Amino acid sequence: MSAPSSSTADSGRKASWGVDRSVVILLIASIVVLAGAALESPGVLSVNYLLQQLQIASIVGILATGAMLVILLGQIDLSVPLTITGTAILATSLAGSGNPTLAFIAIPAGLAGGLLIGAVNGLGVAIFRIPAMVWTLAVNAMLLGITVFYTSGAKPAGAPPPLMVFLARERTLGIPNAFLLWLVVGALVLFMLRRTVFGNYIYALGQSPRALFLAGAPVERIIVGVFALAGLLSSLGGLLLVGYANQAYQGMGDSYLMPVIAAVVLGGTSIFGGSGNYSGTFMGAIFITLLASVLSLMQVPDALRQMVFGAIILAMLLIDRARRAP
Repeated sequence: MSAPSSSTADSGRKASWGVDRSVVILLIASIVVLAGAALESPGVLSVNYLLQQLQIASIVGILATGAMLVILLGQIDLSVPLTITGTAILATSLAGSGNPTLAFIAIPAGLAGGLLIGAVNGLGVAIFRIPAMVWTLAVNAMLLGITVFYTSGAKPAGAPPPLMVFLARERTLGIPNAFLLWLVVGALVLFMLRRTVFGNYIYALGQSPRALFLAGAPVERIIVGVFALAGLLSSLGGLLLVGYANQAYQGMGDSYLMPVIAAVVLGGTSIFGGSGNYSGTFMGAIFITLLASVLSLMQVPDALRQMVFGAIILAMLLIDRARRAP
């Protein structure tokens, strides 16, 4: 079977000069947001402020990378919030345990936890045929119960792994380390989507699962693999968030689900699967971070910000549905 590459799947959304239209629109929108905010607070145009936003966008971007892979399948992962929180609590408790061996495995254990959660999600969707929205929401609820039981509802004790503090907060040659890490992750994912059979299968599965199955592709293994990779990226984002916040706390990932999904759909990835370009997700994460920051500067309540992100997702759903209509 000849599965479509990302360039084929997205050719309809390219501008005449070959640049993804979503990227151009989001770039212009980001400039407009910054220009509007500068009228009220000129400090938003300072280099330090922009680098700080790039730092935060890197965390959102890594989380959005995992979300994009799942959405390309035509699925959704609602366990992202507690994957972040669970990873954060596990890593900080191990790193701050006072045991050198446990501290050494804090980061690998956190990443392994995310990989395991993702694999469980994939098994539920691929093997038991449970809709991803229902299964991942149930997993998220179970993870909430586990974290509350583990911490007894109190602020978890521990300390962030020093490496994650370095990656999340420090800079190399003036560039945030988190952004450099995001570039590496993005390059690997982009290579996978464009240059590997597995990446082609992801797009093909999102477009027509039945056709891919009839072609003899290992559909179940692809689904489990994508969800596992998404869980791994969610845990990596959680570890970066721990390093940036310098602590873990209950509900750490609660406010990230809507912005992450919004970044993906704004970047042009179809919520129905089979179509999307990573460059759009990359720019979507930057735009969503800038928008959230400006709304915060305007002292817009978090609840209202979540409503804005929800409205963005609904609008993109309607646009995508209209685009697909005959």
